Amino acid sequence: MTSGAASLDVSDLAGRQVTVAGLGVSGVPAARALRGLGASVTVVNGSDGEPQRAQAAELEPLGITVRLGDGATLPDGTELIVTTPGWKPTSPLFLAAAEAGVPVWGDVELAWRLRGKDAPPWLAVTGTNGKTTTVRMLAAILEAAGLRTAAVGNIGVSLLDIVLGDEPYDVLAVELSSYQLHWAPSLRAHSGAVLNLAPDHLDWHGSMAAYAADKGRIYEGNQVACVYNVADPATEDLVRAADVEEGCRAIGFTLGTPGPSQLGVVEDILVDRAFVPDRQKQAQELAEVSDVNPPAPHNIANALAAAALARAYGVPPTAVRDGLRAFRPDPHRVEHVADVDGVAYVDDSKATNTHAAEASLGAYEHIVWIAGGLAKGATFDELVLTAAKRLRGVVLIGADRALIREALARHAADVPVVDLDRTDTGAMAAAVREAARLARPGDTVLMAPACASMDMFTNYNKRGDAFAAAVHDLASGRVPDDQ
Repeated sequence: MTSGAASLDVSDLAGRQVTVAGLGVSGVPAARALRGLGASVTVVNGSDGEPQRAQAAELEPLGITVRLGDGATLPDGTELIVTTPGWKPTSPLFLAAAEAGVPVWGDVELAWRLRGKDAPPWLAVTGTNGKTTTVRMLAAILEAAGLRTAAVGNIGVSLLDIVLGDEPYDVLAVELSSYQLHWAPSLRAHSGAVLNLAPDHLDWHGSMAAYAADKGRIYEGNQVACVYNVADPATEDLVRAADVEEGCRAIGFTLGTPGPSQLGVVEDILVDRAFVPDRQKQAQELAEVSDVNPPAPHNIANALAAAALARAYGVPPTAVRDGLRAFRPDPHRVEHVADVDGVAYVDDSKATNTHAAEASLGAYEHIVWIAGGLAKGATFDELVLTAAKRLRGVVLIGADRALIREALARHAADVPVVDLDRTDTGAMAAAVREAARLARPGDTVLMAPACASMDMFTNYNKRGDAFAAAVHDLASGRVPDDQ
């Protein structure tokens, strides 16, 4: 469905019939940008709620047609579709477009094509987990080097707004999801990184192979560096398969001692053996492990990936150190909420899949684990096997908690399990109380659900907020009304 995209150019869109698939953070800027180019724009959106009506009211005075409650029908005369990230390739709209020979671009593809001649280069990051943290670390490092930059893309700041805005930038730190990469065939980053690969969003991509291939698009046409995870050979395989510019290098990051053309850790020091004059004999100190916040293993890996991209852009070592020291993680990402009676309470609501939860569980020695939600087709045997020796107890919540309970019965039968048979939002307060009962001084109560949140909460942010509120109630001695 993207093959016909090459026959169109943004300079040819005046008077063309363009359909935008979806509203939201990406769709509204796309519709505006296309209208500004002189295109005749129709936005289609499957849902028809109050937020969508408000967005429609914002666009319609610009001469943009908005069709709510109809995301399946291809508007008559459509010559191009620009899609927001969440729409599956198998959506009826795209099947109709394929039959009609209509090309499909993503919002990232549109932004890439709209760049000016003096546009800043993109340092791009993808991966199953850690993207947002790595991109924000990268932006902090670039800022510490005195560069004008922004963390953009899937992080919530539309690339279209950045590309079409008046703010001058030296370089952009760009987070890209597999969805966005699927619809961005023209993207050619200065340097790109795939942090890790684990089964996720397979209902969207159709298979793990297709998911990995879309992640690997971030390496296509890279100019300076393709950054990969030494501990995840699949990421290096994607580098090998990529068609890059002459002279572009494969740069690995590792939590162990780095080899030539790698960044890694030596005696609690982050070091660079990639961007030094003699990679065989030299290593450049970048920062201390204690400069990474929090210094959990998976977050140190994020820091190394960010450092690799920054060093590929020519950033000095001191900027890596200063940027990592200045960085503060977003909420709900291994966030320490409080200590209560000698027990640490940590919110990692962003751990919405097993790969992320495994990284989080690996950061603590004795854990009471709060888990559960929507499994999205995941299985939990490997996760439980890996974490079993660390578990003091488990509290299960959410629609698919039985899947985790069954894995615990198979692989950690001696670990106490509390199965909360409820999916209302008040279940989180009950979960925290039960976790407190199981925990001992020195333990960590870790809310790393390994599942999506939508069975109980609007999103993972709301789930994390509920956890934090319950912990603060526990600390203050307050008891919620639903006890």
